[in-house]
Amino acid sequence: MAAERERRPTIADVARLAGVSPSAVSFALNGRPGLAKATKSRILAAAAELGWRPSRPAQALSKGRAGALGLVLTRDTDAIGADPFFPAFIAGVESVLSPRGDSLVLHVTSPGDEAAVYHRLAADRRVDGVLLTDMRVDDTRPALVTGLRLPAVVVGDPDCAQGLCSVSLDDRPAFAAAVERLAELGHRRIAHVAGPEEFRHARRRRESWEQAVRAAGLTPGPVLPGGFTADGGAAATRELIALGEGERPTAIVYANDLSATAGLAVAHQLGLAVPEDLSVVGYDDTPLAAYTHPPLASARADALGWGAAAARALDEVIAAGRADDVELAPAELLPRASMGPAAGAAAPPARTAGRRETAHIHSATKG
Repeated sequence: MAAERERRPTIADVARLAGVSPSAVSFALNGRPGLAKATKSRILAAAAELGWRPSRPAQALSKGRAGALGLVLTRDTDAIGADPFFPAFIAGVESVLSPRGDSLVLHVTSPGDEAAVYHRLAADRRVDGVLLTDMRVDDTRPALVTGLRLPAVVVGDPDCAQGLCSVSLDDRPAFAAAVERLAELGHRRIAHVAGPEEFRHARRRRESWEQAVRAAGLTPGPVLPGGFTADGGAAATRELIALGEGERPTAIVYANDLSATAGLAVAHQLGLAVPEDLSVVGYDDTPLAAYTHPPLASARADALGWGAAAARALDEVIAAGRADDVELAPAELLPRASMGPAAGAAAPPARTAGRRETAHIHSATKG
């Protein structure tokens, strides 16, 4: 009897307790007409007494749905664990899926096996659709999932979506605001530690930094790869600090907070004061950024909100076959204490009343 109670109650159990057929239980629990009111009430009371609840897989199967969304990441597992974007993004996706009992199917794979993973997901009908992240230059995935008839949403620039719905967030205003502020603080040598060149968002951040430096009347450079990693950020920072007088940057804009935090630590290890000798700016506004010494200037991109918006957009694509592109509020510069005047520079000009330190535009949805 104890084992029977521990077992999850089924429709057959409800039918026995209510004294009806399993088909009658199915009618009552799915709200279908054809049952007497008293019979339906008796069935619902029996289901409540037994603690019966619907099986999500069975419901999905009955509707021709897997009850899951897919996310395929082609990165080293160590890099995924260290990257602050993905935990927040996944939490945003789960905030949409969890309340209704759906799942996120996560695959971590290598470049050589990536296409095969999408083929298996489509053939096995394990997911109802997929989220495409880390969009690359000349990315083949939009064409692949379209050919597989696998609903998909691109998490990134609509220019790379190839006709798929995209959910994007513009990081360019934050980089432009960071460089503009550094120039106002007297910095004339503003370096950049970049993300992987194959990622479109890393390339876009580098280009935004370069355009902002030129707009300030300065010469861009140097640029070193950081790979979005702590090791890469540390190595690039050591190389930049080792440059001779007249070449060493007085400020470094990093492609993400992970590399910037490592660069901040390296600067301290090498005897530089931040921001007196070197200003440091990151991107992501990770929780740790406000607690470094000094607090790290960064750009706030709502990764959790991005994940939730992407999941909702994919729901719409699955249900209706298409969805409008979604443009979220741009990243917002948070100029914390790791930004300061360049050594020997005159005091920066006073900002006009009402001018904001942050670059922010209200979110909009493309029609």
